[in-house]
Amino acid sequence: MSRTLSPALTIAAFAAATVASFGSPHPRPNIVLIVSDDHGREAIGCYGNPVVRTPNLDALAADGTRFTRAFCTTASCSPSRSVILTGQQNHRNGMYGLEHDDSHFSTFGNVRSLPVRLAEAGYRTARVGKFHVAPESVYAFQTVLSPGAANDPGTIGRSPVEMAELSRPIIAAKDDRPFFLYYATDDPHRMNAVLPNGRPTFETYPQPNSFGNRPEGRPGITRITYRPEDVIVPHYLPDTPDTRAELAEYYQSISRMDQGIGHLIDELKQAGKYDSTLILYISDNGAPFPGAKTTLYDVGMELPCIVRAPGRRHPGSTQDGMVTWADIAPTILDVAGVPWNPADMDGRSFRAGLDGTPLRGFDEVYASHTFHTITMYYPMRVVRTARYKLIVNLASPLPFPNANDLIHSPTWIGAEHRPDKMLGLRSIAQFLHRPKFELYDVQADPDEIHNLAGDPAHQAVKDELTAKLKAWQTATRDPWLHKWNYE
Repeated sequence: MSRTLSPALTIAAFAAATVASFGSPHPRPNIVLIVSDDHGREAIGCYGNPVVRTPNLDALAADGTRFTRAFCTTASCSPSRSVILTGQQNHRNGMYGLEHDDSHFSTFGNVRSLPVRLAEAGYRTARVGKFHVAPESVYAFQTVLSPGAANDPGTIGRSPVEMAELSRPIIAAKDDRPFFLYYATDDPHRMNAVLPNGRPTFETYPQPNSFGNRPEGRPGITRITYRPEDVIVPHYLPDTPDTRAELAEYYQSISRMDQGIGHLIDELKQAGKYDSTLILYISDNGAPFPGAKTTLYDVGMELPCIVRAPGRRHPGSTQDGMVTWADIAPTILDVAGVPWNPADMDGRSFRAGLDGTPLRGFDEVYASHTFHTITMYYPMRVVRTARYKLIVNLASPLPFPNANDLIHSPTWIGAEHRPDKMLGLRSIAQFLHRPKFELYDVQADPDEIHNLAGDPAHQAVKDELTAKLKAWQTATRDPWLHKWNYE
């Protein structure tokens, strides 16, 4: 079972434990948490895509551990980031949807976030790139290297090499205190444009979204382009010229981000800090395409997770334990030797599995989505085991609300114009109108097409997973628990 620090564990005891686990003493490692924006697992080399070029992420996986069953707990930006930075489910910490504009969701003021806890333990904390959580008092970093406004066409989050260079003073500082750097790109999120009246828009049809790409490139980036005929169209999308054109732009944005991550790692190596730094790479949610982002199908929530821990003994390992982004903060605190009360978090540490050691008890995950924007109310709760997945749509009479950046995408518009009205293997009607219960055998049906919720042969499975889900909702203080009894 993964190990949770008791409040009585001292830094000296932690150092001894670290030597035993990883072979070299790093009692106070530096920490770099890299969070990309909308990077699906199907578009990264080390997870099996032979077309998209991600040599730096692939190298990090080859020198660390690649997690094969890692999940966000909500497939929407601000709520997901709130879970990453607090260890609490978004329905518990109050960040039910997006932070910006008229949605204006915000975490409860009494929540103690990861950067605050690390700063109290003597870490230097800094952030660069996208922020997109609130309030800043809860998510306080000592140093803000860039403001990181969400989806800002001028944000430095689209310039990952500049982000790495801005981070250099934190990384290279002659300071005995370790640092925590939160490096959050805007790539490969869709790019919005600004109309003459100042209104932002994602409307580009029939042209593909640019995904932040531009002809003049970005500082320090070697521009890598892709031909639409070469990209790999995942099963949840229609194989159309519109989709392929957008995937080509999406791949380019990913390759730009990858180069920035490579530059960041070079900064660590040049400062002599690479071997003493815990590096984690994750994405906030699935790809910015209809059928993935904002859904709790696996393509929306099963994501890349690459970790390189100080003193690792087995580079190139894989970790098959089922972990979620609620486990990120507890794991980082565990590695940093910072005690916390397990009752304050909904996740647990997977530090014991950072070098590929099998994780006992990590055999199911839970997810919770309620809003994207304020007008996109669609509460879903999910429990997933290695074989089965139960999705409960708590407001199933409502049509599923597609996100603004997706509803205006040429991929979606092109699918609507198709005679068969199909979104990959799922019809648009099936995507928009969902029953209260969706039960899938994800081993036999990885695309989650054949709903078994009404199958008498699977009622025992449905009942068991429903009981698990209700118990989890109770344990995580889910306000939507009452929906089981009161509509």
